[in-house]
This record gives sequence, C-alpha cells and structure tokens, in this order.
Amino acid sequence: MLIRKLYTEKEICSVRHQTYLSSDPARTVLHSLQQGLAKAFDTIKRMQRWSNLFIPTLREAPTDAEVASHKLLLRAGYIRQLGAGIYSYLPLGQRALNKITAIVRQEMDKIGQEFFLPALNPLELWQESGRDVIMGENMFHLKDRKGAELVLAMTHEEVMTSIARNELRSYKQLPQIWYQIQTKFRDEPRPKGGLLRVRQFTMKDSYSFDLNAEGLDESYRKHDETYRAIFTRCGLQFVAVEADSGAMGGSGSQEFMVYTDAGEDLIASSASGYAANLEKATSTLAPVEDLAPTAEAPEEVHTPGFRTIDEVGAFLKTQPHHQMKTMAYIVEHKNTGSKEDAKQINTVGQTRAVVAFLRGDHQLNETKLSAIALGELRPMTPEEITETFKAPAGYLGPIGLEAAPHPRKPGILIVLDKALEGRTNLIAGANKEEYHLRNVTPGRDFKPTLIADIRNINEGELDPIGGEPLRLGKAVEIGHIFKLGTKYTESMGSRVLDANGKEVTPIMGCYGIGIERILTAAIESSAAANKSLYPDTERAGDSYALPAAIAPYEVIVTITNVREADLLAAGEKIAQDLTAAGIDVLLDDRDERAGVKFKDAELIGVPYRINIGKKLSEGAVELVDRLTNTTTDIKLDNITTHLQSLLQPSKP
Repeated sequence: MLIRKLYTEKEICSVRHQTYLSSDPARTVLHSLQQGLAKAFDTIKRMQRWSNLFIPTLREAPTDAEVASHKLLLRAGYIRQLGAGIYSYLPLGQRALNKITAIVRQEMDKIGQEFFLPALNPLELWQESGRDVIMGENMFHLKDRKGAELVLAMTHEEVMTSIARNELRSYKQLPQIWYQIQTKFRDEPRPKGGLLRVRQFTMKDSYSFDLNAEGLDESYRKHDETYRAIFTRCGLQFVAVEADSGAMGGSGSQEFMVYTDAGEDLIASSASGYAANLEKATSTLAPVEDLAPTAEAPEEVHTPGFRTIDEVGAFLKTQPHHQMKTMAYIVEHKNTGSKEDAKQINTVGQTRAVVAFLRGDHQLNETKLSAIALGELRPMTPEEITETFKAPAGYLGPIGLEAAPHPRKPGILIVLDKALEGRTNLIAGANKEEYHLRNVTPGRDFKPTLIADIRNINEGELDPIGGEPLRLGKAVEIGHIFKLGTKYTESMGSRVLDANGKEVTPIMGCYGIGIERILTAAIESSAAANKSLYPDTERAGDSYALPAAIAPYEVIVTITNVREADLLAAGEKIAQDLTAAGIDVLLDDRDERAGVKFKDAELIGVPYRINIGKKLSEGAVELVDRLTNTTTDIKLDNITTHLQSLLQPSKP
C-alpha cells in the first residue's frame, strides 16, 4: 500500500507540474516534495534484506578450486560451475559484474559509441581476414540445419570491419570509435583458475577507424586514458606494459596488468617506470670478459659424453656466458589468404628450419623468435636435426650452416641474439658427435641471417631506460590495446575517399577489457594482502574485500541479534537512512549467531560493515572498514556522513 501510495503521489506531482510552475514558491515546494518522495520510494525499492536473497555461501571450497579468486567466488555464492570453463553468475556475482560494466560503459561513452553485435558469425567472414586459420581449434565451429558453417566469435574485428566497409565512404566520416560489451567464446583446451581461463566470458571490445597513423595515435591515446580511468575507478592497482600483439596482429600493443600469484603472465618492471610483458621485455646487460684465444680460428676439442652447457662448462672449466647455446626449430607459415603470406610461402616454403644462438646462461623467448620467423614454431625432431646439422643434439653449432641472406629469402633462418653481438672466442658445438669448438667469433666465423633480441630477461638485470634493476612478477591481464594498422581493412576491402578524392584504406585499432578479470583481479589482490596480514590464521584463506565501486553492496548492516527489538529497530533505521542517502546497502536481518553473520559478511567481500550490538546503548555502532582492516566506534548521528566521506572516492 505504501509503495502504491508513493507511486500515486509521484504521478500526481507529475500531472500537476504545470499548475505549480506559476510561482517561484510553488516551484520550490514542488521540488522539495518530489525529492522527498523520490528518496522514500528509492529507499523501499533498493534496500536489500539478506533473509530475502539467494546467497548460497559455502563453508569449504571445492577441492578442484586452486586460486584464491576461484575458491572465494564459489564460497561466496557469486558463481557456480556448469561445465569445464563454463560458469553461471548468481545474484551477488551479477551485481558486481553489472557495476563493473556500468563503469566501463560510462567511461567508454565519453570517447565512443556503443554497438551490440552477434556472437554467431558466418565462417566466410573470418576466412576473409584469414583468422579462421590463425585461431584454429581455439574457435568454436558449428553448422546450421542447412549446412552453412558458423563460428562463435572470440573478438569482433571482422564484423566491425564489414560494417565499416559497407557504411564508411568518406574521410569526413572519420574518425570513428565503436564499442560493445558482449559475450565471447573460446574453445579453451585447459580451462582453469575459475573465471581467469574460461570458454565463455564477457568482454568490452572497441575498434577505431582513422584516416592515417596520426589519427590512430590519437584513438590509441584516448583508449589509454580511458582504460586508466576505468581501472582506477574499479579500485585496482595496475601497471601498463609493452606487449606482443599475438594473433591480433598490428604494429604495437600495451597490456594493463595486475600483479598476482594467480597470473599466467610474467611482467618485468622497474623503479624507472619501465614495464613490459616478458614476451617483449628487454634489458641492459653488464659487460662480460671474453676468453683469451687459444688459436686464430675455431679449433676442435674432444668432449666425450658432455652435451649440456653445465657439463661442457665443467669439463672445459669455463662459465656458461662463455658458451653459445643452439636452439633448433621448424616454423610453419600459416596461409591466411593474404598476399604477404602467400608470397612468403612461395618464397621460403610452407615450413623452414630456424636456428637460434644465445649465450649459454640465457633462455630463448619463443614469442620474440616466432615474430621474426613469421609463423608457429616447434622443436626439430631428431631426424630434422640430423638433416640440418649433420650431427646429433648436444653438439650443435653455427659453423657449416648456410644462413638465409634475409628473413624472407630461402635458406635456414639463423638468428643471433644481441647479447652475442661483438663477443669473441666462444665455445660452441662442432656439429660433430663428441666435439665442441673453441674460439668461435660471430661475424668472423659465421654470418647469421640477422641479429635480434630473442632472449628472456632475468630478474635483477637493468632496465633499458633508467638502468634500474628489473623485477619479475606474475600478473593477470585485465585489458589490452592494439594498433592494428590495415590488417583487417586491407584484407576485407574497406576503403574511403580522402580529401583529394583518392581511395585509401582506413587504419584500425582494437581495444579489449575482460569484465570478469577485473572482478577476479580485485579479489586476488585483496586476498593476497589479507593473507600477509593473517598468515597463520583461518582468515588467511577466506578474507578479502572488494573496492566499494564494484562490490555487490557498499555497506552491510549486521544486526547481531534480531530477537532484541532495539537492535532490530536500529538496524532497520540505519539501513533505510543509508539507502536514502544513495548508499548501496545490504541488511543482514537473519536470525543467526553474530559469528556466522560476521564470517558471511567477510566471505562476500562487502568493504564496510556496521555492527549493531552492545554499543547501541551508548548511542554508537561499530564500523568495520575491511579495506584498511580497522574498526571504529561511530555515533548514530554521524553514520551517514561518515560513510559518504569514505565512499566519495569511489564515486564518478
């Protein structure tokens, strides 16, 4: 009855609005009345009672849940698993994801326009770009009843480009930034980590179309600023790192990462501000002293049974950095249908030998080498090693190999790591069983196809911009921005007329944010911080708090004993007052023991808890700030203003 009464009064106010506008005092009265009614109506509509909600918390995490976020999302009743890499989002989880989505949408609306594109795509659209080959088994394929081949989209470059080529005709229509928030699919071979590696996920993906590289730079800059605003509003401590473009292609990319032990990526960063994914990271090496020559040219040394860097080093009494490591691969060039791919295959073949040489104490970065080889790498088989080197594994080296004169020319692609540039008198395999060579000097004794950085950096090496020690750490990717160039517009035939009436190809960027990854990264970060605070207690495994902006509720009001009328009444009033002030409140009105309620409140990650208990007789309540792990007594009259001040930083 009260809701209907308020609604009716709101309707009456609206209907009579023109009548009240005849005088300023009447207008003021109307405004005050409407505000009061709106607040009262909003209070009744928004205040949530735990006793009415579906929050299926668990006392123990399932045994197959490994990382903290997976365990806590299950225990807190945010998600339930339906199949491998497939999850249902329950009310608490959906509330948190809706808040994240709202932040993303608010910030993206400042620079772009929202679309909603089909997840179900015709296969031929992906064949136009060649990504059906690149994505391979990672993409879900299906057929309709007529036999037409379809795919479930992993991203939407092809669909957006198809719209652009059909609708964009002139430079006057550029630039464009189009985005969507959509469900994506990936046939993940090994789903794990809860929502970190799944088969169905939600993504904000946006795409820019510009006339030239300068325009792309501006669209890229806008997204960089917008992403920083989004992740800051979501309460994340993040780092932006230089990254590899991977299957997306393009000239440059940047990842936004959150440090966590649950991460599958390694990133290198330093106090100078340098940051890069391990796939792209570089470093400055301290100089090393070369061995003294034992002859003017390479000379054989018998190394019976000694194959590894350590074995040879011990036998010859040398350090690993005096040796040359040989890595032998076969690269497969995928034919995506592009002219560039077809030319490469016609010139060097579908496959070719790739040989990399590194310092003995360094590790190969396959991503860097793959980018040079222009294809997918696999280790050579013993038979392929014998055919290429005329020697068995363990004794491989550069002398006697014929290097291709250029990466796009026929022959063995031989890549020398930059750390070996200028080095002399190295020890390398002799391409002869049980023999190695001394005095091998790159450039004098053999010429590689090219010299490039193809190694992994090591922790403690110096960054390339400020000379500060590099820190290596695991991290979760929450966003990625790419400069795509004309990869898609060229292959799919998108053209516009420039100011001179000349047909040109628009240049693209693409930009992604993992919605669920923001939630999981926030949980992982908070759980790790709390684990360090309570290392040997039960709380070490189940204590976390979400930032207020993305938590399902900002405040939980916990009535310690609902059977005490004064506590119940006070809890109801405080919850209503907070809700009327625009605060997102959950009232725990369950008839449960206080300890159970406190544990549940911590389990669902609400950042602020008000305990209605014994201190009520003193006109106060207990405020637990779970973001700072502090507890404060607050007078009843100050609760609303105090919480508003705490929550203000999370507001837009």
